Amino acid sequence: MTSVKVVVVGAGVIGFSTAVCIAEALPSCSVTLLSEKFSPDTTSDGAAGILFAGKFPDIPLERQRLWFKDSFDHLLAIAQSQHSPEAGVMLSSGWQIFKEVPADKVPFWSEFVIGFRLMTGRELRRFPDHTFGQAFTTIKCECSSYLPWLENRFKRAGGQVQQRKVDNLQELSNSYDIIVNCSGLGSKLLVGDTQVYPVRGQVLKVEAPWLQHFIRDGDGKTYIFPGIHSVTVGGTRQEGDWRLEADEGDTKSILERCGRLEPSISKAKVLSEWVGLRPSRRNPRVERELVQLQGRQVPVVHNYGHGGWGVTLAWGTALDAMRLVRQCLSEKPARAKL
Repeated sequence: MTSVKVVVVGAGVIGFSTAVCIAEALPSCSVTLLSEKFSPDTTSDGAAGILFAGKFPDIPLERQRLWFKDSFDHLLAIAQSQHSPEAGVMLSSGWQIFKEVPADKVPFWSEFVIGFRLMTGRELRRFPDHTFGQAFTTIKCECSSYLPWLENRFKRAGGQVQQRKVDNLQELSNSYDIIVNCSGLGSKLLVGDTQVYPVRGQVLKVEAPWLQHFIRDGDGKTYIFPGIHSVTVGGTRQEGDWRLEADEGDTKSILERCGRLEPSISKAKVLSEWVGLRPSRRNPRVERELVQLQGRQVPVVHNYGHGGWGVTLAWGTALDAMRLVRQCLSEKPARAKL
């Protein structure tokens, strides 16, 4: 039987997760991943990669819960295996703290992380500007290791990888039966999505091996995430800002804000600065459509627009995208190759 040719566009954490899920679960597919940029040059590479989630307004909560659970279970299995150091996946414990008590004291993802509880008054004493907090153990996934690890896993499953810029879907329609769009912010041009926009994030990597616990301000702008080789401190959330250069004012502000939460940050050596543009959207787009390309109807599966929650939701939305590809297979016979 002729295999069905599937192309995945995008080599960030969403693209590679989706490509792996399709290649491993659907053996009738021959999967190729195309991207202009690969690790270490993707948005995912600089992500702090710590697992907890925000809530999207128009997606059923049950679906969001499943995305989180599937991603957490997948990464937890890696964290507890021999692959943990090479995949860059580790357990991480710490606190999320709030200046005012949030509406959602116990978020929807709290049952999937480990040991979730509200912080005690004694624990909160070290954060005098904050009145409420949550303590839990979650997962940190470092994409600079995880993406190359996923790429190897994809190739072991028979996947092909090509470095190439894709300007429009038309150029793919003669070579592939199904197109999977994981192009993130690139979807603005690739599929003309006006709803996707950048949220600029700047972080620093610092050397502070004495820090063992993460601290995140509930507003999402200030955080300290210890990792395997360094500590990621941040950050910024600048909507509609396309600047990719590090901003000196932002660096100063990050160190100042993080220093208020953890005074010893002042002793940390700054190793590097990094800027990325989160591919944000009111809701992630995980759906399929038939698109008229070069005179024929081509199934296109979309999986993009995760904003700052890409690492958190990657495996869950990748499984969804794989199921959408499976539906395309069951409904549409592969076109005959002459």
